[in-house]
Amino acid sequence: MDRTQVMFTVSVVLPTFNERENVGKVIASIRGSFADAEIIVVDDDSPDGTGQLVAQIAQGDPRVRLIQRNERGLTSAIQRGVNESRGEVVFWIDCDLTMSPATMLLLLKEIERGADVATGSRFVPRGKDARKSRMPVAFSAVINIAARALLGGALRDYTTGFVASRRRVLEQITLRGDYGEYCIDYLTRAMRKDFQVVEVAWVYTDRVFGESKTAPSFAVFIRRGWPYVTTILRLALHRDP
Repeated sequence: MDRTQVMFTVSVVLPTFNERENVGKVIASIRGSFADAEIIVVDDDSPDGTGQLVAQIAQGDPRVRLIQRNERGLTSAIQRGVNESRGEVVFWIDCDLTMSPATMLLLLKEIERGADVATGSRFVPRGKDARKSRMPVAFSAVINIAARALLGGALRDYTTGFVASRRRVLEQITLRGDYGEYCIDYLTRAMRKDFQVVEVAWVYTDRVFGESKTAPSFAVFIRRGWPYVTTILRLALHRDP
């Protein structure tokens, strides 16, 4: 898909914490595929200077905006970016070079075809979770098996975090949660409101630079994993979107 054929105005939200090594590369890659996209970096007071670098980039490019926060939290960072975005279609992606503009263009194509929400999926044909560490791969697989079993199986990847949404969906559904469990909640509630959610194959690889925040230890897995379980159970037991 040629970038000149993009039919919608696009905003891209980048939640960041200690991503100085990646953020400039991610911004450049987005600008290369979405020439007129609004790029909103929501930085949680990164001590490595991520915010300062983005501020420098923004000085020379009005398409880039920095929101500097004195708090931390993935879900609230994404929601803050969504609230301040202006595009008809809003993406949010990780700032670790694992979510490519090529796949973003495929997600946007699904929106153009009529989808309300499009997501990158590791568990549809040609998708894959190619991270080398077995622990996060196994965790994602188990959580998604549970989500499919208890929430109806309409999606393969409930915890993708690689999302493009029409603004009208975001106007009706606010992100809830502290970490990645927000995605299970958001996608399920969108489908229950009869919005069309479409999955696109995505190969999830390890980050090249910086430290993964998914789960640096088994203890963090347990602490972060429990909200995923409770979110699935809450949605399974309460059908009201």
